Amino acid sequence: MGKPAAQLRNHIPIGGPARREPADGTEETMRVSLGFEPLWYARRCGADFSAAFHKDPYFRFGMIEKMKAELVKAFPSMNCWDTENKTDQATISGCYGAFPIPHAFGVPLLFCSDGWPVLDPVGHLSVEEVEQLSVEAVMNGSVVEDLIRQMELIEGEWGIIHGYLNWQGVLNNGFNIRGQNIFLDMYERPQFAHCFFSLIIDVMIRLAGLIQEKQRKSGFSINQFSVSNCVMNLISPEMYEEFILPHDSRIAESFDRFGVHTCEWDITPYLAVLKKLPKMGYLDMGIASDMARVKQDFPGARRAVLYSPVKLENTGMKEIEKDLDAIYSNLAPCDVVLAEIQNTTPDQRVRDVIQICRERSE
Repeated sequence: MGKPAAQLRNHIPIGGPARREPADGTEETMRVSLGFEPLWYARRCGADFSAAFHKDPYFRFGMIEKMKAELVKAFPSMNCWDTENKTDQATISGCYGAFPIPHAFGVPLLFCSDGWPVLDPVGHLSVEEVEQLSVEAVMNGSVVEDLIRQMELIEGEWGIIHGYLNWQGVLNNGFNIRGQNIFLDMYERPQFAHCFFSLIIDVMIRLAGLIQEKQRKSGFSINQFSVSNCVMNLISPEMYEEFILPHDSRIAESFDRFGVHTCEWDITPYLAVLKKLPKMGYLDMGIASDMARVKQDFPGARRAVLYSPVKLENTGMKEIEKDLDAIYSNLAPCDVVLAEIQNTTPDQRVRDVIQICRERSE
């Protein structure tokens, strides 16, 4: 047997969409990972997520400082935020939300003061526009230029370039660039789809390698990639194996740490094909998944369950505790991911879940 894969754990940057970070062996048996919708921060502390948050490191630094103070006040038992340590404020986490790759490919973003940026719905690329692109054209574009500018500013002002960009996965990015036409492409233009995915993956690997190398030189230790396969359940396991698996495998082999985010749905039908991926250090799923099988099939990966923010807000605590017991019995050690917590969810509800998980961990 080869050596175990280096693990990742769930990480939700302050004011940014969920990512992954290196696991270090200190993780609790049921480690809680908290994240909040932008409106939560906007209402609580006046955070502003408009274009300046994504393009101005000074502005982002100040906004994260305000949000961090609010988090520490609301959830003092969590030890993942340190108001004395400013490193995670001088960061590229959250830049362009979940869309740096489609934005680099030319899809415009629409910014919002109290929400995530969204892709312009009329900005999807045609087949002809995709065929005119190249890796060099994307890498030499204005979005990559802006990311480099921001990193150089951060390094010059604060030293360490902290952060985890949201790279998404090849299918997610294909969907975000082409819209729902990507699914027709795989049936009607399979050769185009293969070439398109190859182009996306070439850009993802090259850009992530460039950015992470600059971060390492600044003192931020990072050599990882977690793919976000949120729309994988819109294709069959067989289509995933044909169109996406080779690209996910290539990503895995290109970085020291690798993981797969699948969103809050039943991962069970895809387990057999996901087992073919190398270096699996992280895998998440919805609670409807066969968690016991996941634990059996991926014993070396850090596992995680994404718990619905709607269920968190609207379900009674007895049922939530029953869910947490099932997670503990079938999947632990694992992360319990409470992402996109709604502005209307009471803090005490969140604190209760944290306490239940801590009791199970002990």
